[in-house]
Parts: sequence; structure tokens; C-alpha cells
Amino acid sequence: MEAKCVKYYSFGSPQDVLTVENRQIHQPSYGETLVRMITRPINPSDLIPIHGSYSHRISLPAIPGYEGVGVVEEVGPSVSGELIGKRVLPLRGEGTWQEYVRASAELVIPIPDTIDNFTAAQLYINPVTAWVICTEILRLQPGDILLVNACGSSVGRIFAQLSKIIGFELIAVGRNDNHTKDLLEFGASCVINTTNISLVNEVQELTNGRGVTAAIDSIGGSAGTELAFCLNPNGTFLSIGLLSGKPVDWKIISQKALVKIFHLRHWNQQVSVEKWHKTFEQLIDFLSEKRLKLTKPGTQYDLLNVKEAVLAAQAHENKSGKMFLNS
Repeated sequence: MEAKCVKYYSFGSPQDVLTVENRQIHQPSYGETLVRMITRPINPSDLIPIHGSYSHRISLPAIPGYEGVGVVEEVGPSVSGELIGKRVLPLRGEGTWQEYVRASAELVIPIPDTIDNFTAAQLYINPVTAWVICTEILRLQPGDILLVNACGSSVGRIFAQLSKIIGFELIAVGRNDNHTKDLLEFGASCVINTTNISLVNEVQELTNGRGVTAAIDSIGGSAGTELAFCLNPNGTFLSIGLLSGKPVDWKIISQKALVKIFHLRHWNQQVSVEKWHKTFEQLIDFLSEKRLKLTKPGTQYDLLNVKEAVLAAQAHENKSGKMFLNS
């Protein structure tokens, strides 16, 4: 059987290097499932590897995509046939920007009927990252104060909601007021627009000079480095992204804070299968209880129109909802 897939043979702009072609679909092997994909979101984390940022650990040609939801069509030897017909997240296997994905049966995440496809498809990268950071990496407690830049992003909105669930205080940082109303409703105690306010001075005033417990940087460069000056003497600086493409000043930061870097793939390598499933069960419970909401879907594109979809995702991230690729 042949099916469509998105592939790239060299690194560069997605507009230049992405192709849509047919590939041969093989039956699932021992311990595997074959999942017919329904939809998948377009995330910055999907696009960064295409540009070549992680070229040292990506073998070409490659199929992009880390998230998505689909239906189990076939199972390999040793896998229960009860999975056939179930909606699942086929994670940590092949790239999801294709019509069929093979994934390890022990790692697929079953999705209850109470969660729609577009919410389910986003349940991995940002929710798991935010939950693990808050509960395992930073171990935030009621009374702690967390500072997060680029907080209007999908993951930033999740941090705001987790502040209400866990009980810590969140100070959100952005470059405009576009997301202020939403972030406050989600749980942020305040939102700082750095275009007209000094971040360090404002944080010092908000914390009565104590500084924050921890700061999470998704930007890098001078914007990320500035977070270190907002920490209390025992504070933690955590890097989770590099949206600016520029590194922070690690020398300055290391003099002021305990420095940590979080990569979801490293957590994946260390976590047990049992803990993997329990993490998703907890997040699914939050969604079912309506204590957690993910980014609303925006425009939907067919897999064949992937270049148009990527262009739209880059231009409208979080303005008109998350862009999706449908099969």
C-alpha cells in the first residue's frame, strides 16, 4: 500500500525543501501499531529541525511532525487486537506528517471520546513540557513565583493555567498586550508588556524586591538574559527555547542563578512507560474537567497543501488559532 507523506531531503526554508510524495506502507512489526492519521498541528518545534538547527541528530531524508491523532488500523505480533479502531496519539515513532504512522504499541496514548481531535492532537509537546517542568524540574509549590517570557505562546498559556491548578504565582511577559486578557483569565497574576515597561524594575516592584523563584526563557538573546536579573538569590533560570536564534549570556546568568535546560526528548529517554502513561492520564483528566484548555484550531489544510499551511502558521501563530494538517 502507498500513502502520502511530507518529506525533506535537505535542510532549509520549509517553502524550499518540503515535498509531498508517496511512500510504501509496511505492516506493523512486533510490538507496533499502524495508525491512520486524522490531523496534526503545526508547531515551531516541527519547523525548527527543517531549518537545520538539529542537523547533527537528524538523518535525511526525514518526515517532520511530532504530534497528531489517528486511528489504529493494524497491530503487529504480540499487540492486542483491542487497539484496532481506537483513537490514539502515535508518539515517539515516525514523523506524523504522513497518512500512516507506525508507532510502538506500549507508547501510544488512547484518547477518550470526550476530547475532540484538535485538542487531542496538541496533547504532547506543550502540555507535557509545561507539566514536567512545573512538577518535576522546578517542583513549584504554592507561594512560589514563576516568570515566563513569550507567554502568549501555546506553552505560555499552559503555564498560566497550571499556576491556577498547582497554586504558584505566574508573572507573564510579552511584547504587546494582545494576550493580556486571556493570560489573566487563565491564571496569570499579572502581565508585563516589555515594550513600555522595564521588566526588572516591574518585577522588583511586584515582588517587593525579593525577585522570583524561577524564570523560564523561550527567546534567548538579551530578552532571555534579562530574566536572570529578576530572580531571587536562590532562583532558577530554565531555558526551553531559542526563538530569537541567539544564545543568552550564560556567563552572566550562571553568576546569578542555578541554570537548567529542558529538552523533552531527554525526559522521554529517562521516563518509564508507566510514568509516560500516568503523565498523559493526568493531563487528560485536566482537559476533561475543563481545568486545562489548549489552543483553539485555526485554518485546516490538506497534507498536499503543506507549504501553504506552514506559511500561514508562521504568519499567524496564536493570532487566529493553531494551524492543522488533515489527512
